Amino acid sequence: METARWAGRNENKDEVRHRVWSSMVEHGINVGPVDSRIPNYVGADQAALNLSRLPQWQAARTVKCNPDPPQIPVRLRALYEGKIVYAPVPELLKPYPFVRLDPDVLEQKGIQFELAATSQGFVEYGQPVEFVDMELLDFVVVGCVAVSRNGGRTGKGGGFADLELGIFRELGKLKSDTLITTTVHSTQVVDDSRLVMMDHDSALHAIATEQELIQTNTPYSQPDGVSWDAVQPDQYRDIPFLKTLRDTLQSRNQERPQ
Repeated sequence: METARWAGRNENKDEVRHRVWSSMVEHGINVGPVDSRIPNYVGADQAALNLSRLPQWQAARTVKCNPDPPQIPVRLRALYEGKIVYAPVPELLKPYPFVRLDPDVLEQKGIQFELAATSQGFVEYGQPVEFVDMELLDFVVVGCVAVSRNGGRTGKGGGFADLELGIFRELGKLKSDTLITTTVHSTQVVDDSRLVMMDHDSALHAIATEQELIQTNTPYSQPDGVSWDAVQPDQYRDIPFLKTLRDTLQSRNQERPQ
């Protein structure tokens, strides 16, 4: 297996990711390549169905969902249920960070939900939006390579999910009861001790697999915002708007009354 793209930032999580990716390939669970990816897997549609059984999903009007292939069924289900979907541009490489998918607008334009639910489709047909222009998020889905039953998680190592969630918190886009969730294959669920969470990591409230729905009752506290000291130099280099957004948020925080 090739060296993961973001390897070296956290050796503990590097090892967990490598084991999960290798196991998925060994057992034929993966759909497509896995290295340096949120891996797609057999049963992703069933995991999305299990996630939709959460009362918080059913009540949600706005859903933020990661852009990766295993969450296509999540985005598709949200659109068919009439929910507004916010999806980040893959790896935040565009001048704008997110797109907004309104199922009513898509229907009026004759755009099939099956197309709009893919990353290529939502980048082409979604409405570009900045973080500050997003609505309150009722429900959040993040991509994961490995998770633990107590809410621990790791993505592919690029730090995008924690960065987005930190920005949402600083801007007041998450409600106090907004769930942080994911869908994964059951083989991606590892022992609690194998995922060491850092202060800037966001924990999961619920995990849906193809077999079950896990309520984590996580003991981990959530960050208040972005841990700017943890942002990597390559993130500033590769994410076009990040430095400007950091300066704006820090200026806003300094202007708040103490």
